[in-house]
Amino acid sequence: MIELEGKLLSNDIFKNEFVCNLGACKGACCVEGNAGAPLEEEESSLLEELYPAFESYLSESGRSAVEAQGKSVRGLGELETPLINGKECAYTVFESDGTASCGIEKAYLDGKIHWQKPISCHLYPIRIAKYTGFEALNYDRWSICSAACSLGEELKVPVYQFLKEPLVRKYGSDFYGELENVARDLAAE
Repeated sequence: MIELEGKLLSNDIFKNEFVCNLGACKGACCVEGNAGAPLEEEESSLLEELYPAFESYLSESGRSAVEAQGKSVRGLGELETPLINGKECAYTVFESDGTASCGIEKAYLDGKIHWQKPISCHLYPIRIAKYTGFEALNYDRWSICSAACSLGEELKVPVYQFLKEPLVRKYGSDFYGELENVARDLAAE
């Protein structure tokens, strides 16, 4: 682990390679798993505030799940997105080819809202674990992402580089610049 600005970074985010391959996985991370996407407290408030502006992007079953469960739910100690029948995220929409995508992000891309999507989704495969006084950024390995690992290896794109945009969104460009310095130092060892 590497300490940077009060965050512990797993070496795996520097040494492993990853590039999402939606053509192969069809957005399975929006559908698989045993819980919804982790949410930060302020994101729960954003869901409440912005829901009317992106509700029309969701499927009927997604809107029904939100109506029945709420815009966020309390999981095992953290807030999460609600699920449809214990399966996909309520905010998931499916393209004509069956690829899952995010209704929130579609509204963002259309300029309807100012928030892109939950940061946990944007940062995947990095997961943030919060502790008293620091956060740990870990690389999450999931079998449904094997095509993303293969594509990342083929293109030689480390996890942290693939996730530049969400890392800057979460921690700022100065932090990302320091992250690049750490990566250079690790490569020189």
